[in-house]
Amino acid sequence: MRIIVTGGAGFIGSEVVRQLINETDHEVLVFDKLTYSGVLSSLESVSASPRYRFVQADICEAAAVQSALDSFRPHAALHLAAESHVDRSIDGPGAFIQTNVVGTYVLLDTVTRYWRGLTDADQASFRFHHISTDEVFGSLGAEGLFTETTPYDPRSPYSASKAGSDHLVRAWGHTYGLPVLVTNCSNNYGPYHFPEKLIPLIIIRALRGEHLPVYGDGSNVRDWLFVEDHARALRRVLEAGCPGRTYNIGGNAERTNLEVVRTICGLLDQLRPREDGRPYGDQIQFVADRPGHDKRYAIDASRIKLELGWEPAISFEEGIARTVQWYLDNRGWWEAILETRYGTQRLGVA
Repeated sequence: MRIIVTGGAGFIGSEVVRQLINETDHEVLVFDKLTYSGVLSSLESVSASPRYRFVQADICEAAAVQSALDSFRPHAALHLAAESHVDRSIDGPGAFIQTNVVGTYVLLDTVTRYWRGLTDADQASFRFHHISTDEVFGSLGAEGLFTETTPYDPRSPYSASKAGSDHLVRAWGHTYGLPVLVTNCSNNYGPYHFPEKLIPLIIIRALRGEHLPVYGDGSNVRDWLFVEDHARALRRVLEAGCPGRTYNIGGNAERTNLEVVRTICGLLDQLRPREDGRPYGDQIQFVADRPGHDKRYAIDASRIKLELGWEPAISFEEGIARTVQWYLDNRGWWEAILETRYGTQRLGVA
């Protein structure tokens, strides 16, 4: 297939692209604006492939989207382009509305016109796969899991913008017949993760001898999904998912934020001990909580397991160890980001 991947230079998108190039015969066009979190070096290992192409453009620009569709003639679109950090959405919600809502509308409108020009057979096999988040469901208490039928209850500008984009995608499927797929995933982690997110932030600040900020008392719970597992799930949904269907993708790995931070500190104590011999846990500092911080997310991923045969293959223990080692081995990747894009400062204090 020829697959256009919006946001393909981002964290999850680049993993999807690397897998598509390295493990399949598909052709891939990465369509990415290269905002602060779009890092082309994340695609360096596949950039020489004759099956890889890159276009720097904004999904909000219909002419650029149309040009890419007309020249590449894709059989499917994987839509990962999004503003994705809750803290940044608190500081500047406008960019999230523009990219996540308006951009998704422009993409849907343009792709639908392209899709209508295909043969009947190509229309039937075409897929528009929209990648979303479990944050659209709001916050859970101590019990329960998010399912595909959980009512939407977004609590941040980020999750509200993603909820809006989810609704647009489903509406285009119902109204215009576009063959759409929607996936809602839990918190991802792994190599090439931009340093603003919890796990890479903690690793990098620990190595730099800085305090390790934990929001509130650190009891907020997330379900952690290794990015390689997520990319495999996205490929499976694209290949075999039923148009109009939603699939939740989770890691079956609930941890409190404080447990995650302490796990990272323990791994660094083993792999890269501090020169003074003290544990990295001494750098933990509890800070003012995020405004409107959701208490707990947890995914019921039974549908994708039962219908498509996918389940996470990498445990949190294995995944976090691989992640910490990757950041130790790839200082050049994240140090370049710290020098020019983001210096690990606190965001989203409202």
